[in-house]
Amino acid sequence: MSEESVMGRKVKELYKTLCQSEWNATVTGVLVAFLSVMIMAWWRPWGAVGAIRNWGDWIMYGITSLTGSSSGVFSYYGEAPKAIFQDSGSVIGIGFIAGAFISACLGKNFAFRIPPYREMVKAVIAGIFMGVGSTLAGGCNVGGMYNAIGNLAANGFTMWIGLVAGVLLGLKLLYMEMEYITWGDGGSATIELPTALIYLLGVAAMVAVFWGAYTFAGMSENSYMASLSGVIVIAAALGYTMQRGRWCMVQGFREPHMTGDCTLAKSVALSILIVAIGAAVLKFSVPVRAEGVAVLAPMNYVRGTFGWGSVVGGFIFGLGAMLAGGCGSGTLWRVGEGQVKLMMVVPFFAISNSIMTAWFKDKNFEKDGVLGSYVYLPDVMGYGGTLFFIAAIMMIWYLVVTWNEDTNKLIVPM
Repeated sequence: MSEESVMGRKVKELYKTLCQSEWNATVTGVLVAFLSVMIMAWWRPWGAVGAIRNWGDWIMYGITSLTGSSSGVFSYYGEAPKAIFQDSGSVIGIGFIAGAFISACLGKNFAFRIPPYREMVKAVIAGIFMGVGSTLAGGCNVGGMYNAIGNLAANGFTMWIGLVAGVLLGLKLLYMEMEYITWGDGGSATIELPTALIYLLGVAAMVAVFWGAYTFAGMSENSYMASLSGVIVIAAALGYTMQRGRWCMVQGFREPHMTGDCTLAKSVALSILIVAIGAAVLKFSVPVRAEGVAVLAPMNYVRGTFGWGSVVGGFIFGLGAMLAGGCGSGTLWRVGEGQVKLMMVVPFFAISNSIMTAWFKDKNFEKDGVLGSYVYLPDVMGYGGTLFFIAAIMMIWYLVVTWNEDTNKLIVPM
């Protein structure tokens, strides 16, 4: 066999591994954690709600401008929100969807998948639930749980409790739907694009991400805007990774109680632990950049929802995520692969979160301690104690889900 043919075969094998094969869940979880720590070190933790809320603010600003409403909660929309390409949360969301889109295109997974009529109705309800729940909890499954625990915040654990309860109720409702509801089964369709066009779109999206990063980097007179160059690239890498590994945190909570499979549950636990270690290093040892700008303030992603806010919010969000078929990050990467149901979830998620956030800010609910309290765990037990505590919880979670995989004791019956 010629050297050229061997090299060609190796190139094809590498392309298949990177762009077509589904990645191992554990590897994906480690990569997500690594990229999460990278984006923290670069500028800020990532999340899904920041983008979705910015988009919701723009929708509400448009409605307010058209109707002329200016009283009550609408007074919050008197001024235009930060532009979608200037708001760091929005840039993360755009980069994340673009990365998932690139992955789906290069892996020939992209298609417009139109759900049955009943799923469209569920998308509306799910979006509203996810918007309300994420406001109460101070974030979705990423900012309110994954990155909250990773950033050593106590509210991440209370949202976790609510999420599990919401997912369990959602699973029970799903079983009831399968048994009793037959309306709305029709209307599904899949619209596939020519393979050559899909590849072309994927390459175009990749070029767009790097062109955007280059453009941001050129704004050297504005350090904030220049920082968005790395933000959009790392966010795209996160979207690519999660789509390629089909990594959804809510599935990590659902599958142990639905099928007994604990693969994603173990991956999420490991991923959280890695993020926590990385955040502890950044918050304790690397407090400032050379210019004196904080890399990651200790209270970053610590919300005043350690109490009923994060428990109830997590419950409502978890229920909504089950109806949607994806969590906050899972919703965005599924949008990137053409899932029309999740495209419908996003605007209702955005509007409900925007309105609730505007109301909460107007009433100062979080600052006044209505939703709970701010608890930064190292202030209570030190950095070493906090990491030991998080590691212990993750190990307990690992033991419970692996025990359940063998015994099926925690399976929710149909």
